[in-house]
Amino acid sequence: MKYSMDTYRLYSSEKVFSFVIRVHVRMKEDVDLEVLRHAANVAIKRYPYFSKEVIIGEDGGYDLIPNEREVVVIPTAIPLPDLCTDEVNRHLLFLDTDGENIYFNISHSMCGGRGALPWVMTTVYQYVVEKFGVIPNAPGIRKPDSELLEGEDTEPTLDMLSDEEPIFEYKSKKPVIMTMDYLNGMYNPFMRDPNYYLYTFEQKDIMNFAKKNDSSVAAFFLTTLAEALDKVLPEKYRYIGGEIAHNPAASLGIPNSHCDLLSHIHIDYDREYLGGDPEFLGTMTRGQIILQTDPSVVYQELRKKFMHWESIDAVSGTKNKIAQNAKNDPSQGKDAQHGTFISNYSGWMDWGEVADYVELYAIIVEGHILLEVTSMADKIFVSFMQLINESKYTDAFEIELRELDIPFKVEGPYPKNQPKHKLPQ
Repeated sequence: MKYSMDTYRLYSSEKVFSFVIRVHVRMKEDVDLEVLRHAANVAIKRYPYFSKEVIIGEDGGYDLIPNEREVVVIPTAIPLPDLCTDEVNRHLLFLDTDGENIYFNISHSMCGGRGALPWVMTTVYQYVVEKFGVIPNAPGIRKPDSELLEGEDTEPTLDMLSDEEPIFEYKSKKPVIMTMDYLNGMYNPFMRDPNYYLYTFEQKDIMNFAKKNDSSVAAFFLTTLAEALDKVLPEKYRYIGGEIAHNPAASLGIPNSHCDLLSHIHIDYDREYLGGDPEFLGTMTRGQIILQTDPSVVYQELRKKFMHWESIDAVSGTKNKIAQNAKNDPSQGKDAQHGTFISNYSGWMDWGEVADYVELYAIIVEGHILLEVTSMADKIFVSFMQLINESKYTDAFEIELRELDIPFKVEGPYPKNQPKHKLPQ
C-alpha cells in the first residue's frame, strides 16, 4: 500500500452515511468543559497515530501528517462541525459535551469502536484525575505518560496473510434484506430519521443465560435479535441473517494494533429453528463464530481488501481514486454479502476504579438494525440503531428479552448527531 491503511475509508461517499464513530460516555456528575479540554489534550499525546491531519499527496491520494494543534472540546451542538475543518483544528477527532455526557467523535478511517476505546478511557481517566484530585486504580487503562504497546501503531500488510486454503467458505442463503427500510432511511426525506435506543443490562444476567445455553455475550445478542425479528418480518422470508465484525489483529501477530482491519461473520438463521431450543441456537452461533474467525477464512476476505486498496493506489487524482473505490469496493455491489442485521461486540474493557465515575458508555455509528455492544465493570450496554423512526423492531427486541427473563433498562429514541468529514480538495 502506498498510503497509510488509515486513509482508505476516506474515499467512501458520505452522502448518506457518516463514517464517524461517536462514543457516548455518561459521567455520574456534570462535566466541566475546561477540565475536559485540558485532560483531552494531555491524553492525546499518548496516541500520536490519532493526532493527524489529512493532506493531498503527490498522486492525489489522501495522506496523513502529524497534527500538533489542540484537540477541540466544545459544547454539544446540532449540527456538529465536520472533521478535518478549521473548526476542529483539522483533526480527525474532537469531543463535545452536554451536562453529564461526553461524546468522542473520531474518524472510522483510523479505527473501529474497540480501537477508539483505549483513547476514550485514557481521556476519561485523566479527566477524573484532574477533576476530582484522585489517582484511581486502573491498571487496564493506558496512562498518558505510558509507552505505546508493542505493535500498537503497526499497520497490517498483505505479506502477513498466509496462502493456506480456507477451511470454510460462507455461502449466503439469501437472508431477508429490509430493502424498503433502507430506501426510506437513505433517500426519503419524510421517513429518514436516524435514531438510537440505549439498553443497559446487568452482566450477570447475560452471562448466566449464556452459560446455561452454550452461548456467549456476542452469540446472545445475535440469537436474541434474530428471534425478535422473527416476530415481525413477513413469513415469506425463510432466513434471517446475522452479521458480526471480527478484528483479526491477533492472528496477524499484531494484537495491539489500533487499525480497523475487519472481517465479517455471517450466520443465516433458518426461521424453522428460531423460537426453539436456545442451547441449539447458542451452540450453532458460537460454532459459526469460531469457524469463520479461523485465520485461513479471515485471510481470504482480507486479501480482497488489500487488492482493492492497491487498485486505488494504481490510479492518480483524488476524483479518480474516489471513483475507483466506489466501483470496486468489495463490501458493495452485487457480489457483496449482507445480513438482515448487524450486532457487534467490542468486548469487556477494564476501566478499574474509573468505572465508579461512569454511568454508561456506548458506541454510536450509522446503520439500520445495528447493535453495538460494550461492557464495563458489571454492566453491558447496547446501542440499537435505525435509519427510520420505527418502534416495531425495538418492541420485538424487548418482548424477546422479557420472554428470556432478562431484565433491562431502555432509553430513547435519541436522534443521531453524527459529524462527517470535510476533506481537502
